Amino acid sequence: MLMTHFMSIHADEVSFTSSDLPIVIIQTQKAINADSKVLGTMKIVNNGVGQLNHLTDTPNDYDGYVGVKWRGESSLSFNQKKYTIETWTKEGNDTAVSLLGMPAEEDWVLLAPYNDVSMVRDVFAYYMWNQMGHWGPRTQMCEVVVNGEYMGVYALCESIKRDKNRVDVNKLKPEDVAGRDVTGGYILRIDAVDPGDVTFQSKVKGIQVQQSWWGGSQTIEAPVTWTVFYPSKEDIQPEQKAYIQQYVDSAELAIQAPHFDDPVEGYAGLIDVASFVDYFIHTEVSLNADGFKRSAYYYKDKDKKDGTRGKLFAGPVWDFNLAYGNCNFCNANNVKAWVYQGCETNPTPTMWRRLLQDTAFANAVKCRYLQLRETILSEEAIDLFLDNYAQLLDQAKDRQLKKYKEILKTNNPWDWGPTSFFAAYRVSSYQEEIDYVKSWFRQRLDFLDQHLPGQCAGVDGIQPLSFYQVGLKHDGQQAFISSPKPLKRVDVVNAVGACLQSQPADGSQQVALPLDRLPHGLIVFVCYAADGSMVSRTMIR
Repeated sequence: MLMTHFMSIHADEVSFTSSDLPIVIIQTQKAINADSKVLGTMKIVNNGVGQLNHLTDTPNDYDGYVGVKWRGESSLSFNQKKYTIETWTKEGNDTAVSLLGMPAEEDWVLLAPYNDVSMVRDVFAYYMWNQMGHWGPRTQMCEVVVNGEYMGVYALCESIKRDKNRVDVNKLKPEDVAGRDVTGGYILRIDAVDPGDVTFQSKVKGIQVQQSWWGGSQTIEAPVTWTVFYPSKEDIQPEQKAYIQQYVDSAELAIQAPHFDDPVEGYAGLIDVASFVDYFIHTEVSLNADGFKRSAYYYKDKDKKDGTRGKLFAGPVWDFNLAYGNCNFCNANNVKAWVYQGCETNPTPTMWRRLLQDTAFANAVKCRYLQLRETILSEEAIDLFLDNYAQLLDQAKDRQLKKYKEILKTNNPWDWGPTSFFAAYRVSSYQEEIDYVKSWFRQRLDFLDQHLPGQCAGVDGIQPLSFYQVGLKHDGQQAFISSPKPLKRVDVVNAVGACLQSQPADGSQQVALPLDRLPHGLIVFVCYAADGSMVSRTMIR
């Protein structure tokens, strides 16, 4: 094995021997680069919640081989690198494993929060998408050592991947080129294009704001490029590419058609409206500078045997380090701006602006938003999430900010910081950052409360669109889940994503869960139906 045991790490005035977070140690013989994975080993020490982890402890979560490389574009210039990790056999073959309690797979990401002093913007975005009833990448905070150097705080994260525990669409085989077989599943992406990617241009041009030298601007039309993310460029067949391109063309053209809002003949027959509603809300809440036009994913599953169409879904979400007030371009530092209106970088698909012109879609957005404001988007829930993560990172954050002290503001007026070309602000301490993010959320949500389009009769009368909805009551001793669908199990999760309790349901539609051993604060009940669907309900004790 390449791996060695480190008694302690001393780098850049940071002394690192133990952590109350899991410790990930990576060792490679060749230098890590951004072009191709190099063979290495990885060990993970995780002695459990409330237990201290030491560099010298025997690895008890993973001890094996990995392929590792740097990931990202502009972030490659940062002192703290992001990593793509693939769990390998000694021979370099993929092997699926479970890491830190997350479902087994071979593809993983170590997200570096270098330009996010809070260290939780990505984590919150994925958590929120998951709580909205979709698969969002699971994350676990950890501290990382690479080739003997302490690299700081990271989020070990699931990558976007076709998998029954990730983006759960049908596997496409090379022979699936006709009939129902060719209809799915696919994962698509709107993003920067890499050489060799399988791409096609939208038949509907996007919108882009063009800045003039004298300070004015105008909105222009610009082409939008879609990439087929799955199947891979090595595996996709010409018939498959032709099918999904034609399907996306049909959906986008239907959204632009004169009678686009017809519930039978319009766009609703081609896209999953509920997912588009949620994706719109999620993106606008985040005020993501890359929203809708970078790292924007969609997927389509196979048509069912009964003829039911596998529609185009929006999501999953990805890459929010420039969101939630953390960016100075694309109006991302203006809490009264709209992401769907486009900006000066990549073109934003026009379909989002057009969808809001459908009264039914706008009303669904409003109702769903009001529903979320009562739960995961309440000020209380957001504050609790941030406070819980601040507590979780209480010790590790000091090492992160000591290692990368350049990211904090100093008294030197000439010190612009390493991310000043896109940073909306700088802070002098971690607590100042948490206070800032809390204040930002209040301002952004206050704007959306007043200006989000659509009308809603009231939260109590909201139809849950394509999601099923569970009832939740508690008497202080037990929580009672009532479901319109037979349930497989209910997991109880705390605000930082740790599963506290898992209760089998065995097909019952009524589940009682004891509360006596659960902490006060934000508790999430994740309900898994027997048909594979999932919904979450949040409670604050």
